[in-house]
Amino acid sequence: MFRHALRTVAGRSARASLPPMAARSFAAASQPAFAWEDPLASKNLLTEEELAVGETAERYCQERLLPRVLQAYRDEHYDPKILLEMGELGLLGANIDGYGCAGVSSVAGGLITRAVERVDSGYRSGMSVQSSLVMGGINEFGTEEQKQKFLPAMAKGKLLGAFGLTEPNHGSDPGSMESIAKPHPTRTGYYSLSGAKTWITNSPIAHVLLVWARLQETGKIRGFLIERKDCPPGTLETPAIKDKNGLRASITGMIQMDECPVPEANMFPEVEGLGGPFSCLNSARYGISMGVMGALEDCIARARTYALERKQFKGNPLAKYQLVQKKLADAATDAAYGTLAAIQVGRLKDEGKATPEMISMVKRQNCDTALRNARILQEIFGGNAVSDEYAIGRHVANLFVTQTYEGQSDIHSLILGRAITGIQAFV
Repeated sequence: MFRHALRTVAGRSARASLPPMAARSFAAASQPAFAWEDPLASKNLLTEEELAVGETAERYCQERLLPRVLQAYRDEHYDPKILLEMGELGLLGANIDGYGCAGVSSVAGGLITRAVERVDSGYRSGMSVQSSLVMGGINEFGTEEQKQKFLPAMAKGKLLGAFGLTEPNHGSDPGSMESIAKPHPTRTGYYSLSGAKTWITNSPIAHVLLVWARLQETGKIRGFLIERKDCPPGTLETPAIKDKNGLRASITGMIQMDECPVPEANMFPEVEGLGGPFSCLNSARYGISMGVMGALEDCIARARTYALERKQFKGNPLAKYQLVQKKLADAATDAAYGTLAAIQVGRLKDEGKATPEMISMVKRQNCDTALRNARILQEIFGGNAVSDEYAIGRHVANLFVTQTYEGQSDIHSLILGRAITGIQAFV
Protein backbone atom coordinates (compact mmCIF):
# COMPACT_ATOMS: atom_id res chain seq x y z
CA MET A 1 0.00 0.00 0.00
CA PHE A 2 2.70 2.46 1.03
CA ARG A 3 4.93 1.64 -1.92
CA HIS A 4 1.99 2.15 -4.28
CA ALA A 5 1.27 5.50 -2.62
CA LEU A 6 4.89 6.60 -2.93
CA ARG A 7 4.99 5.56 -6.59
CA THR A 8 1.81 7.56 -7.19
CA VAL A 9 3.52 10.58 -5.66
CA ALA A 10 6.58 9.87 -7.82
CA GLY A 11 4.50 9.91 -10.97
CA ARG A 12 2.86 13.20 -10.03
CA SER A 13 6.22 14.75 -9.09
CA ALA A 14 7.85 13.68 -12.33
CA ARG A 15 4.97 14.97 -14.48
CA ALA A 16 4.84 18.23 -12.57
CA SER A 17 8.57 18.85 -12.93
CA LEU A 18 8.91 18.19 -16.67
CA PRO A 19 9.42 21.49 -18.53
CA PRO A 20 8.15 22.05 -22.09
CA MET A 21 10.22 20.39 -24.82
CA ALA A 22 11.58 23.68 -26.13
CA ALA A 23 12.68 24.75 -22.69
CA ARG A 24 14.35 21.41 -22.09
CA SER A 25 16.24 21.61 -25.36
CA PHE A 26 17.43 25.10 -24.55
CA ALA A 27 18.48 24.08 -21.04
CA ALA A 28 20.45 21.17 -22.40
CA ALA A 29 22.42 23.50 -24.65
CA SER A 30 23.04 26.14 -22.00
CA GLN A 31 25.68 26.18 -19.30
CA PRO A 32 24.53 24.33 -16.16
CA ALA A 33 24.18 26.49 -13.07
CA PHE A 34 25.84 25.73 -9.74
CA ALA A 35 23.33 24.95 -6.99
CA TRP A 36 24.75 25.65 -3.55
CA GLU A 37 22.08 23.46 -1.94
CA ASP A 38 23.30 20.42 -3.95
CA PRO A 39 26.83 21.35 -5.07
CA LEU A 40 27.72 18.06 -6.77
CA ALA A 41 24.23 17.37 -8.16
CA SER A 42 23.61 14.27 -6.06
CA LYS A 43 19.96 14.30 -7.17
CA ASN A 44 21.12 13.07 -10.57
CA LEU A 45 22.05 9.79 -8.92
CA LEU A 46 18.56 9.19 -7.55
CA THR A 47 15.72 7.26 -9.13
CA GLU A 48 12.29 8.76 -9.71
CA GLU A 49 10.94 6.81 -6.77
CA GLU A 50 13.76 7.94 -4.48
CA LEU A 51 13.18 11.57 -5.44
CA ALA A 52 9.47 11.20 -4.67
CA VAL A 53 10.15 9.55 -1.30
CA GLY A 54 12.59 12.32 -0.41
CA GLU A 55 10.13 15.03 -1.45
CA THR A 56 7.32 13.43 0.57
CA ALA A 57 9.54 13.23 3.65
CA GLU A 58 10.85 16.78 3.25
CA ARG A 59 7.35 18.19 2.86
CA TYR A 60 6.08 16.43 5.96
CA CYS A 61 9.10 17.42 8.04
CA GLN A 62 9.05 21.08 7.07
CA GLU A 63 5.29 21.45 7.38
CA ARG A 64 4.58 19.26 10.44
CA LEU A 65 7.79 18.81 12.45
CA LEU A 66 9.62 22.11 12.06
CA PRO A 67 6.86 24.29 13.59
CA ARG A 68 6.88 22.31 16.85
CA VAL A 69 10.55 21.42 17.34
CA LEU A 70 11.69 24.57 19.17
CA GLN A 71 9.11 24.27 21.95
CA ALA A 72 9.61 20.51 22.12
CA TYR A 73 13.36 21.02 22.57
CA ARG A 74 12.82 23.64 25.26
CA ASP A 75 10.34 21.45 27.13
CA GLU A 76 12.29 18.21 26.57
CA HIS A 77 9.09 16.75 25.15
CA TYR A 78 8.51 14.07 22.52
CA ASP A 79 5.04 13.49 21.09
CA PRO A 80 4.49 9.80 20.20
CA LYS A 81 1.92 10.93 17.63
CA ILE A 82 4.87 11.82 15.42
CA LEU A 83 5.43 8.12 14.77
CA LEU A 84 1.73 7.71 13.93
CA GLU A 85 2.04 10.53 11.41
CA MET A 86 5.15 8.96 9.90
CA GLY A 87 3.40 5.62 9.76
CA GLU A 88 0.52 7.09 7.80
CA LEU A 89 3.01 8.24 5.15
CA GLY A 90 4.83 4.90 5.00
CA LEU A 91 8.05 6.35 6.42
CA LEU A 92 8.57 3.71 9.14
CA GLY A 93 10.53 0.56 8.30
CA ALA A 94 10.52 1.85 4.74
CA ASN A 95 13.29 -0.54 3.60
CA ILE A 96 11.36 -3.64 4.66
CA ASP A 97 9.41 -5.62 2.06
CA GLY A 98 5.92 -6.63 3.10
CA TYR A 99 4.19 -6.43 6.50
CA GLY A 100 2.71 -3.04 5.59
CA CYS A 101 6.11 -1.50 4.84
CA ALA A 102 7.07 0.44 1.72
CA GLY A 103 9.99 -1.74 0.58
CA VAL A 104 12.01 1.10 -0.90
CA SER A 105 15.78 1.26 -1.42
CA SER A 106 18.37 1.94 1.25
CA VAL A 107 19.08 5.28 -0.41
CA ALA A 108 15.39 6.21 -0.23
CA GLY A 109 15.44 5.28 3.45
CA GLY A 110 18.48 7.50 3.89
CA LEU A 111 16.66 10.40 2.25
CA ILE A 112 13.91 10.00 4.84
CA THR A 113 16.41 10.21 7.70
CA ARG A 114 18.06 13.23 6.05
CA ALA A 115 14.71 15.03 5.83
CA VAL A 116 13.88 14.30 9.47
CA GLU A 117 17.32 15.26 10.77
CA ARG A 118 17.25 18.48 8.79
CA VAL A 119 14.66 19.45 11.40
CA ASP A 120 16.16 17.72 14.44
CA SER A 121 18.40 14.75 15.26
CA GLY A 122 16.13 13.81 18.15
CA TYR A 123 13.18 13.29 15.85
CA ARG A 124 15.38 11.19 13.59
CA SER A 125 16.57 9.14 16.57
CA GLY A 126 13.02 8.24 17.55
CA MET A 127 12.29 7.17 13.98
CA SER A 128 15.58 5.29 13.51
CA VAL A 129 15.09 3.21 16.64
CA GLN A 130 11.60 2.26 15.51
CA SER A 131 12.55 1.56 11.89
CA SER A 132 16.12 0.29 11.81
CA LEU A 133 16.90 -1.13 15.22
CA VAL A 134 13.64 -2.75 16.26
CA MET A 135 11.68 -3.33 13.04
CA GLY A 136 14.90 -4.11 11.18
CA GLY A 137 15.97 -6.57 13.88
CA ILE A 138 12.62 -8.36 13.86
CA ASN A 139 12.63 -8.51 10.07
CA GLU A 140 16.17 -9.91 9.89
CA PHE A 141 16.20 -12.29 12.85
CA GLY A 142 12.60 -12.88 13.90
CA THR A 143 10.34 -15.84 13.20
CA GLU A 144 7.49 -15.42 10.75
CA GLU A 145 5.12 -15.35 13.71
CA GLN A 146 7.11 -12.52 15.31
CA LYS A 147 7.13 -10.56 12.07
CA GLN A 148 3.38 -10.93 11.58
CA LYS A 149 2.72 -10.05 15.20
CA PHE A 150 4.80 -6.89 15.45
CA LEU A 151 5.77 -5.38 12.09
CA PRO A 152 2.39 -4.29 10.65
CA ALA A 153 1.44 -2.36 13.78
CA MET A 154 4.94 -0.89 14.07
CA ALA A 155 4.83 0.23 10.43
CA LYS A 156 1.71 2.24 11.25
CA GLY A 157 3.27 3.75 14.37
CA LYS A 158 0.63 2.14 16.56
CA LEU A 159 3.15 -0.10 18.32
CA LEU A 160 6.30 1.67 19.49
CA GLY A 161 9.67 0.02 19.95
CA ALA A 162 12.93 0.44 21.88
CA PHE A 163 16.31 -1.27 21.50
CA GLY A 164 18.20 -2.30 24.63
CA LEU A 165 21.93 -2.97 24.23
CA THR A 166 23.92 -0.30 26.11
CA GLU A 167 24.29 -0.91 29.85
CA PRO A 168 25.28 1.43 32.70
CA ASN A 169 28.73 -0.18 32.97
CA HIS A 170 29.21 -1.12 29.33
CA GLY A 171 28.80 1.44 26.56
CA SER A 172 31.36 0.83 23.83
CA ASP A 173 32.06 -2.67 25.21
CA PRO A 174 28.78 -4.61 24.83
CA GLY A 175 30.73 -7.87 24.93
CA SER A 176 30.92 -7.42 28.71
CA MET A 177 27.11 -7.41 28.97
CA GLU A 178 25.74 -8.21 32.42
CA SER A 179 22.02 -8.64 31.64
CA ILE A 180 21.08 -12.28 32.18
CA ALA A 181 18.34 -14.53 30.80
CA LYS A 182 17.61 -17.84 32.53
CA PRO A 183 14.75 -20.33 32.52
CA HIS A 184 11.86 -18.93 34.54
CA PRO A 185 11.63 -20.71 37.90
CA THR A 186 7.82 -21.08 37.90
CA ARG A 187 6.56 -20.57 34.33
CA THR A 188 7.24 -23.29 31.79
CA GLY A 189 8.21 -22.00 28.35
CA TYR A 190 9.42 -18.66 29.71
CA TYR A 191 12.74 -16.96 30.34
CA SER A 192 13.41 -14.63 33.24
CA LEU A 193 15.43 -11.51 32.36
CA SER A 194 17.30 -9.36 34.88
CA GLY A 195 19.63 -6.42 34.32
CA ALA A 196 19.67 -2.79 33.25
CA LYS A 197 20.05 -0.86 30.00
CA THR A 198 20.60 2.87 29.75
CA TRP A 199 20.47 5.72 27.22
CA ILE A 200 17.64 3.93 25.43
CA THR A 201 15.68 6.08 23.00
CA ASN A 202 11.89 5.56 23.24
CA SER A 203 12.08 3.22 26.25
CA PRO A 204 9.60 5.17 28.44
CA ILE A 205 6.91 5.00 25.72
CA ALA A 206 7.74 1.68 24.03
CA HIS A 207 5.22 -1.14 23.82
CA VAL A 208 7.82 -3.70 22.71
CA LEU A 209 11.47 -3.66 23.76
CA LEU A 210 14.11 -5.59 21.84
CA VAL A 211 16.55 -6.45 24.61
CA TRP A 212 19.84 -8.30 24.29
CA ALA A 213 20.82 -10.49 27.25
CA ARG A 214 23.27 -13.28 27.99
CA LEU A 215 21.81 -16.77 28.38
CA GLN A 216 22.91 -18.06 31.76
CA GLU A 217 23.06 -21.63 30.44
CA THR A 218 25.37 -20.99 27.49
CA GLY A 219 26.86 -17.53 28.00
CA LYS A 220 25.64 -16.59 24.51
CA ILE A 221 23.99 -13.23 23.86
CA ARG A 222 20.43 -13.57 22.53
CA GLY A 223 17.67 -11.18 21.49
CA PHE A 224 14.32 -11.04 23.32
CA LEU A 225 11.12 -9.14 22.52
CA ILE A 226 9.62 -7.90 25.78
CA GLU A 227 5.96 -6.85 25.59
CA ARG A 228 5.25 -4.27 28.25
CA LYS A 229 1.60 -5.25 28.60
CA ASP A 230 2.56 -8.78 29.66
CA CYS A 231 5.08 -7.79 32.34
CA PRO A 232 3.89 -8.18 35.96
CA PRO A 233 4.26 -5.08 38.16
CA GLY A 234 7.81 -4.54 39.37
CA THR A 235 9.48 -6.71 36.72
CA LEU A 236 9.96 -3.98 34.10
CA GLU A 237 10.60 -0.29 34.67
CA THR A 238 11.57 2.28 32.03
CA PRO A 239 12.26 5.60 33.80
CA ALA A 240 13.02 8.62 31.63
CA ILE A 241 16.44 10.28 31.70
CA LYS A 242 15.86 14.02 32.01
CA ASP A 243 17.92 17.23 31.81
CA LYS A 244 19.86 16.24 28.69
CA ASN A 245 22.09 18.70 26.84
CA GLY A 246 21.21 17.25 23.44
CA LEU A 247 18.46 15.28 21.70
CA ARG A 248 15.97 17.04 23.96
CA ALA A 249 13.20 16.62 21.38
CA SER A 250 13.42 12.83 21.71
CA ILE A 251 12.63 10.73 24.76
CA THR A 252 15.41 8.72 26.41
CA GLY A 253 15.29 6.36 29.35
CA MET A 254 16.48 3.17 31.00
CA ILE A 255 15.26 -0.41 30.92
CA GLN A 256 15.32 -2.04 34.34
CA MET A 257 14.44 -5.75 34.46
CA ASP A 258 13.91 -7.74 37.65
CA GLU A 259 12.97 -11.35 36.89
CA CYS A 260 10.99 -10.09 33.90
CA PRO A 261 9.13 -13.02 32.27
CA VAL A 262 9.48 -13.39 28.49
CA PRO A 263 8.01 -16.32 26.53
CA GLU A 264 10.43 -18.50 24.59
CA ALA A 265 8.36 -17.64 21.50
CA ASN A 266 9.62 -14.03 21.86
CA MET A 267 13.30 -14.97 21.62
CA PHE A 268 15.03 -14.69 18.25
CA PRO A 269 15.47 -18.31 17.22
CA GLU A 270 18.94 -18.51 15.71
CA VAL A 271 21.12 -15.42 16.02
CA GLU A 272 23.70 -15.62 18.82
CA GLY A 273 26.44 -13.29 20.02
CA LEU A 274 27.00 -9.67 19.07
CA GLY A 275 26.44 -10.30 15.37
CA GLY A 276 22.71 -9.75 15.89
CA PRO A 277 22.79 -6.33 17.56
CA PHE A 278 25.70 -5.18 15.40
CA SER A 279 23.74 -6.01 12.24
CA CYS A 280 20.85 -3.89 13.53
CA LEU A 281 23.27 -1.11 14.39
CA ASN A 282 24.80 -1.17 10.92
CA SER A 283 21.41 -0.42 9.35
CA ALA A 284 20.86 2.44 11.79
CA ARG A 285 24.41 3.73 11.28
CA TYR A 286 23.79 3.98 7.56
CA GLY A 287 20.69 6.08 8.21
CA ILE A 288 22.67 8.30 10.55
CA SER A 289 25.36 8.86 7.91
CA MET A 290 22.73 10.37 5.62
CA GLY A 291 20.73 11.98 8.42
CA VAL A 292 23.56 14.13 9.78
CA MET A 293 24.03 15.56 6.28
CA GLY A 294 20.51 16.94 6.61
CA ALA A 295 21.42 18.62 9.90
CA LEU A 296 24.59 20.07 8.35
CA GLU A 297 22.68 21.29 5.30
CA ASP A 298 20.25 23.10 7.58
CA CYS A 299 23.18 24.71 9.39
CA ILE A 300 24.59 25.86 6.04
CA ALA A 301 21.27 27.32 4.91
CA ARG A 302 20.74 29.15 8.20
CA ALA A 303 24.30 30.48 8.32
CA ARG A 304 24.08 31.62 4.69
CA THR A 305 20.82 33.48 5.32
CA TYR A 306 22.20 35.10 8.44
CA ALA A 307 25.45 36.11 6.69
CA LEU A 308 23.53 37.74 3.85
CA GLU A 309 21.15 39.62 6.15
CA ARG A 310 23.45 40.66 9.00
CA LYS A 311 25.27 43.94 8.32
CA GLN A 312 28.55 44.85 10.05
CA PHE A 313 31.41 47.27 9.28
CA LYS A 314 30.29 50.02 6.88
CA GLY A 315 26.96 48.32 6.27
CA ASN A 316 28.43 45.28 4.55
CA PRO A 317 26.76 41.88 4.90
CA LEU A 318 28.84 39.31 6.74
CA ALA A 319 28.74 37.21 3.58
CA LYS A 320 31.07 39.74 1.93
CA TYR A 321 33.99 38.75 4.16
CA GLN A 322 36.47 36.07 3.17
CA LEU A 323 36.52 34.15 6.45
CA VAL A 324 32.75 33.78 6.38
CA GLN A 325 32.78 32.58 2.78
CA LYS A 326 35.47 30.02 3.61
CA LYS A 327 33.36 28.61 6.44
CA LEU A 328 30.42 28.20 4.09
CA ALA A 329 32.56 26.73 1.31
CA ASP A 330 34.16 24.16 3.63
CA ALA A 331 30.80 23.09 5.05
CA ALA A 332 29.11 22.83 1.65
CA THR A 333 32.00 20.75 0.33
CA ASP A 334 31.89 18.31 3.24
CA ALA A 335 28.09 18.00 2.99
CA ALA A 336 28.31 17.28 -0.75
CA TYR A 337 31.07 14.68 -0.36
CA GLY A 338 29.32 13.06 2.59
CA THR A 339 26.05 12.76 0.70
CA LEU A 340 27.73 11.16 -2.32
CA ALA A 341 29.54 8.67 -0.08
CA ALA A 342 26.30 7.73 1.68
CA ILE A 343 24.50 7.21 -1.63
CA GLN A 344 27.32 4.96 -2.85
CA VAL A 345 27.24 2.83 0.29
CA GLY A 346 23.46 2.63 0.08
CA ARG A 347 23.67 1.29 -3.46
CA LEU A 348 26.24 -1.31 -2.38
CA LYS A 349 24.06 -2.21 0.60
CA ASP A 350 21.12 -3.03 -1.65
CA GLU A 351 23.39 -5.09 -3.90
CA GLY A 352 24.70 -7.07 -0.93
CA LYS A 353 28.20 -5.66 -1.49
CA ALA A 354 28.50 -3.28 1.48
CA THR A 355 30.81 -4.27 4.32
CA PRO A 356 30.45 -3.19 7.96
CA GLU A 357 33.69 -1.24 7.55
CA MET A 358 32.16 0.86 4.77
CA ILE A 359 29.28 1.78 7.04
CA SER A 360 31.72 2.56 9.87
CA MET A 361 33.61 4.83 7.49
CA VAL A 362 30.62 6.90 6.35
CA LYS A 363 29.09 7.02 9.82
CA ARG A 364 32.35 8.20 11.38
CA GLN A 365 33.28 10.66 8.65
CA ASN A 366 29.87 12.21 8.19
CA CYS A 367 29.20 12.57 11.92
CA ASP A 368 32.62 14.10 12.51
CA THR A 369 32.39 16.57 9.61
CA ALA A 370 28.81 17.51 10.45
CA LEU A 371 29.74 18.34 14.04
CA ARG A 372 32.95 20.15 13.12
CA ASN A 373 31.31 22.31 10.45
CA ALA A 374 28.23 23.04 12.56
CA ARG A 375 30.49 24.34 15.32
CA ILE A 376 32.39 26.52 12.85
CA LEU A 377 29.22 27.84 11.19
CA GLN A 378 27.93 28.71 14.64
CA GLU A 379 30.68 31.34 14.83
CA ILE A 380 29.03 33.29 11.99
CA PHE A 381 26.13 34.08 14.31
CA GLY A 382 28.37 35.62 16.96
CA GLY A 383 26.59 36.15 20.25
CA ASN A 384 23.22 35.50 18.63
CA ALA A 385 24.15 31.81 18.39
CA VAL A 386 23.42 31.60 22.11
CA SER A 387 19.71 32.14 21.38
CA ASP A 388 17.81 28.96 20.55
CA GLU A 389 15.74 30.99 18.07
CA TYR A 390 18.57 30.61 15.56
CA ALA A 391 18.61 26.76 15.85
CA ILE A 392 22.32 26.40 15.13
CA GLY A 393 23.17 25.69 18.78
CA ARG A 394 20.52 22.98 18.91
CA HIS A 395 22.08 21.27 15.90
CA VAL A 396 25.56 21.47 17.47
CA ALA A 397 24.36 19.90 20.72
CA ASN A 398 22.52 17.17 18.84
CA LEU A 399 25.40 16.38 16.49
CA PHE A 400 27.71 15.75 19.43
CA VAL A 401 25.34 12.96 20.44
CA THR A 402 25.14 11.49 16.93
CA GLN A 403 28.94 11.31 16.88
CA THR A 404 28.78 9.38 20.14
CA TYR A 405 25.98 6.83 19.81
CA GLU A 406 25.77 3.82 17.48
CA GLY A 407 29.53 3.57 17.89
CA GLN A 408 31.58 6.58 18.97
CA SER A 409 33.92 7.84 16.25
CA ASP A 410 37.04 6.51 17.98
CA ILE A 411 35.49 3.03 18.02
CA HIS A 412 34.83 3.25 14.30
CA SER A 413 38.46 4.35 13.85
CA LEU A 414 39.53 1.11 15.53
CA ILE A 415 37.17 -0.93 13.36
CA LEU A 416 38.74 0.62 10.28
CA GLY A 417 42.25 0.30 11.68
CA ARG A 418 41.70 -3.41 12.30
CA ALA A 419 40.46 -3.86 8.72
CA ILE A 420 43.44 -1.97 7.31
CA THR A 421 46.19 -3.62 9.39
CA GLY A 422 44.65 -6.93 10.41
CA ILE A 423 45.55 -6.13 14.03
CA GLN A 424 42.97 -5.86 16.82
CA ALA A 425 43.52 -2.67 18.85
CA PHE A 426 40.47 -2.66 21.13
CA VAL A 427 42.33 -4.27 24.04
